[in-house]
Amino acid sequence: MTVKEYVDQALENLDEAELAKVAEYVSFLRFRARAPTTPSLDAAQLASLYAEFATEDRSMAEEGMEEYAQGLAMEDRQ
Repeated sequence: MTVKEYVDQALENLDEAELAKVAEYVSFLRFRARAPTTPSLDAAQLASLYAEFATEDRSMAEEGMEEYAQGLAMEDRQ
């Protein structure tokens, strides 16, 4: 039995409410087929971006660290 024959046979046994649900699902499948696909992610590109932003984040964190340490030292003296 082919898939089409199976579906035709299954549809014969459904009531109107169930057929309405099937019709809605078919509409969804057709809509999804027309929708643009999600681009695949390139692992090498993601790794490169991660490394770039990690370096930038680290330098930004270190840049303000001395002021932060001085603020803590002042709090300790109070």
